[in-house]
Amino acid sequence: MANQVESTRYKLGARTVSRIGYGAMQLAGPNAFGPPTDRKAAVAVLREAIERGVDHIDTSDIYGPHTTNEVIREALHPYRDGVLIATKVGAVRGPGGSWEAAFSASDIERAVHDNLRNLALDVLELVNLRVMFSAMGPAEGSIAAPLAALAALQRRGLVRHIGLSNVTPAQIEEARGIVEIVCVQNHFNVAHRRDDAIVDELAARGVAYVPFFPLGGFSPVQSALLDAVAARRGATPMQVALAWLLRRSPNILLIPGTKTLAHLRENLASASVELSDDDVRALGRIARG
Repeated sequence: MANQVESTRYKLGARTVSRIGYGAMQLAGPNAFGPPTDRKAAVAVLREAIERGVDHIDTSDIYGPHTTNEVIREALHPYRDGVLIATKVGAVRGPGGSWEAAFSASDIERAVHDNLRNLALDVLELVNLRVMFSAMGPAEGSIAAPLAALAALQRRGLVRHIGLSNVTPAQIEEARGIVEIVCVQNHFNVAHRRDDAIVDELAARGVAYVPFFPLGGFSPVQSALLDAVAARRGATPMQVALAWLLRRSPNILLIPGTKTLAHLRENLASASVELSDDDVRALGRIARG
């Protein structure tokens, strides 16, 4: 099968990875709760992603919980050399699917061991600390205690690299004083650009930025602007949104998720969408739309 991922790569911890990866959150049930609606389809999507050159998979044992990692293990274990699986800790699921913070040292250690067991790994290559002080996005508060617990597990050899998810600039700076941070995962897209300065600062340090919700929260006006650029390029709006992120900064690594092979192929093809300077200027107006 032809490799459809562009050769452009960027550093993530001790490795370099293709800039379009795969986010496994959608493989669980609605709201990432419960088992996949079609387990065979989920396995097929994962296997084709790897065949097409994806070497960065983003997951968490929070999804399901447990079931997404179990599907990844079923589909891909033993893992192909060079495939980096990133996971996250810092939350648990309530009985109805609620997302609840889990920041104690015992919570962090339990989550690491859950990921190790369900992915069938001896060491986790990358663990992101998911910060949940607010349901509305990043909110201030010290992350020293849970990050120190995660750093202790790193020293024990259970975790190789550490990243952050859903954090503020102050929390990034606090974290850098505790342990090396190799990536930041925050909400960022062509319409939601609160992290512009963070993206640039991390790029200057050679640290990866991994945006989530690449096409989330658009107003009708913003969607119309995106649709117009997509029509000019003969692409889908999602492809244009991903292409804009790839062009925005070389340290941006994408993790679009999907349950279907057709959507996976569409996402990977976004690497070939070429945006003109006029397109970029038009897309820049979306954030002000």
